[in-house]
Amino acid sequence: FKAPSRDHPALYRDLLRTARVHWIAEEPPPELVREKMMECHFRFRHQMALVPCVLTLNQDGSVWVTLVKPARAITPGQFAVFYKGDECLGSGKILRIGPSVYTLQQGKNREESPKKEEIDKAEPAT
Repeated sequence: FKAPSRDHPALYRDLLRTARVHWIAEEPPPELVREKMMECHFRFRHQMALVPCVLTLNQDGSVWVTLVKPARAITPGQFAVFYKGDECLGSGKILRIGPSVYTLQQGKNREESPKKEEIDKAEPAT
């Protein structure tokens, strides 16, 4: 898929899943084990700004990463690196990505606009 522009909504996503995460200090952080969720930051490209996210721990050691705001050009095969403050917590290879902002907007637009048949029924032809 080639997007029509660099900022097209099809390039932005706010959900991804990693392979089993390699944790640096503790395996996995106690808060994540206890709560099954944890707020932190992540990046997937060197030197990109950190993005606030929520990690959800899966049984197999992988995590779902839900971003506070969609990020551009997340690609399976890249590594998601997690941070708490200045501390690097660990990383996991990105396996799957959620639907794009564009796809989600299309779904919303379809749900909100009534179907032609419904409009025809509501307003009888005169």
